[in-house]
Amino acid sequence: MPKDTDMLDDRGMKTKWTAADIPAQVGRRVLITGGNSGIGFEAALELARKGAEVILPARTQAKAEEAAARIGKQVPRAKVYPETLDLADLTSVRAFSKRVMERFPGQSLDLLINNAGVMALPTREVTVDGFERQFATNYLGPFALTGLLLPAMKVRAGSRVVTVSSGASKQGKIDFENLQSEREYKPMFQAYAQSKLADLLFAQELQRRLTAVGSPIISTAAHPGFAVTNLQGDHLGAGMKILTAVLKPFLAHDAAHGALPTLYAAVAAEAVAGGYYGPNGVGEMKGYPVAVPLAPGAMDEAVARRLWVESERLTGVQFGALSAVAMVGGLD
Repeated sequence: MPKDTDMLDDRGMKTKWTAADIPAQVGRRVLITGGNSGIGFEAALELARKGAEVILPARTQAKAEEAAARIGKQVPRAKVYPETLDLADLTSVRAFSKRVMERFPGQSLDLLINNAGVMALPTREVTVDGFERQFATNYLGPFALTGLLLPAMKVRAGSRVVTVSSGASKQGKIDFENLQSEREYKPMFQAYAQSKLADLLFAQELQRRLTAVGSPIISTAAHPGFAVTNLQGDHLGAGMKILTAVLKPFLAHDAAHGALPTLYAAVAAEAVAGGYYGPNGVGEMKGYPVAVPLAPGAMDEAVARRLWVESERLTGVQFGALSAVAMVGGLD
């Protein structure tokens, strides 16, 4: 990870926060989805470098083990636990959560980073559960995973759930009549943008519910800007490939820099409950992590509550006391 000369703003806060600023993570256990490649891998690597134990699931055991081995080459004493998880398959989500809680019983997690995702699939795909793949992978899977693993989070200051969204959330709209893109499917600025707006709504609603029950666990969110990763892979349509190629030299940064907002949301002392972080450059495309504005649609609490209820129905995952507060008026 590159190091840069420290700069301070008028409040004495760093304006160039880098991986060098991550506090020691010794004794902390982190679970990061999508940690086998891209910004997820860079985040996992830096947390392992600072001493965290990292649970690293991928869609296949081979991919998870290969990523763990790559981390091990750079951090010989790293404790990385490769695992298998397909966020687009709720059976896989449940089985993975059960294995984690059996291997690490009790309140054993300090940090859950919902990072994995898919982007702009050119044609509509349906998962084994009957959901549109982007909505399932980017939102419903992480929603279910968080609900299942929340009892395993350490209930103390410093514990965080981080949800990775996207700048595309600004173009998103939660269409309850078309959540699964059955009536209309546009890969990027409809299906993908909706899933990433759903992530932001979830992160905000989760924080409201944690606050309502007095939990010290906090929910934060981040977006990487325009990070050059395999998310912009062969699945992109011709138009998106051309746009990506044109913009990349001017507005993109590498995966290591793209991971900084996620890392900031996960461990920075300055990150706050309900905070949202992204790059500080033009259009939030590249740069160093700072607090950034939420997409307007992410601030609609009525939509967030409705989406939460619908998500529990679709996934069959309940959040226990966090859902009960809404029923007794705790969030009105």
